[in-house]
Amino acid sequence: MLEILILGGTGAMGVPLVEILSQKEDIKLYVTTRARKENKRNVEYIQGNAKEEEFILSLMNRKYDAIVDFMVYNTEEWKQRLDILLGHTKQYFFFSSSRCYADSKMPIKEDSPRLVDVCKDSEYIASDEYALAKGREEDLLRNSGKRNWTIIRPYITYNTYRIQLGVYEKENWLKRALEGRTIVFPKDIANRKTSLTYGPDVAGAVVDLIGNENAYGETFHITTTEYHTWGEVLEFYCSIIEKKTGKKIKVKLIDDSQDLQKVWNKWQIKYDRLYNRTFDNTKINSVRGDYNYKGTWEGLGECLNEFLENPKWLNMNWRYEAYCDRVAREFTPLREIPGLKMKLRYLKWRFFD
Repeated sequence: MLEILILGGTGAMGVPLVEILSQKEDIKLYVTTRARKENKRNVEYIQGNAKEEEFILSLMNRKYDAIVDFMVYNTEEWKQRLDILLGHTKQYFFFSSSRCYADSKMPIKEDSPRLVDVCKDSEYIASDEYALAKGREEDLLRNSGKRNWTIIRPYITYNTYRIQLGVYEKENWLKRALEGRTIVFPKDIANRKTSLTYGPDVAGAVVDLIGNENAYGETFHITTTEYHTWGEVLEFYCSIIEKKTGKKIKVKLIDDSQDLQKVWNKWQIKYDRLYNRTFDNTKINSVRGDYNYKGTWEGLGECLNEFLENPKWLNMNWRYEAYCDRVAREFTPLREIPGLKMKLRYLKWRFFD
């Protein structure tokens, strides 16, 4: 019986991974979650915050056959966690990100330059922004003196409840569209190529790498090789929504993302979404065999239609909403904005920023 610990297994990749592994009779799963969940089949959910050291130490009462880690750490947090995790498993899966790659005119390979290695922007390098942190944490693994690890670099992975558009999550574009307000989208991002990968496809690849000796001490991006421009993705989303709801979606294409960078993570825009992102999957295929990833339009269409049947929203970014309303000359009803303080902030951002 293989024992596998999954840290934070409730997202776009974690949920399908748990589902696939739970079908295997020779596996016992332990899955951490912030919310209370009922155990099922061979899955034991352990309620707690996997970022807290005391909670993690309470889980280290055995040596696991694999630990799959979906948690996001800053570099200092990762330094404190590294030895504990590597020391309690035969194979540790570190989820990095393909955002760590620098710009590339060719399809990206695992040995393509990373931002942490080649970026000359002193302000950016002085930060521990997500893409840089992932690169630094990868280096800590490689310099650990151990090889019982596998680095996974997914890129824009989607499922029914995570449907992205450029830098936006569904709360930042889809909710506006469904409520009759305008999607504000920059042309410089719309013209860039991107690859979006179906969550269960990533999960299936991880399953194939568990216990695979050819994956020890190696790095793989698990991404589709199919690509489209963000403008094409936006058009596809609009066509699905209009067909499903009968609503005509309003879109305003602005010239560039300069103003957006004032209300969003400018590094995510500048050092990722303004790059063309296409991938070469030769390495992962050489280890797991050829695999047919779900087609982008098929997968996005299924997920968007399913979400529209049963929408669930996370927290809103009201500064961003105010920005969009200002650009589109629209107004969000104050009854939709929680709390007096946030209402006042929205009004300030909408009319004066």
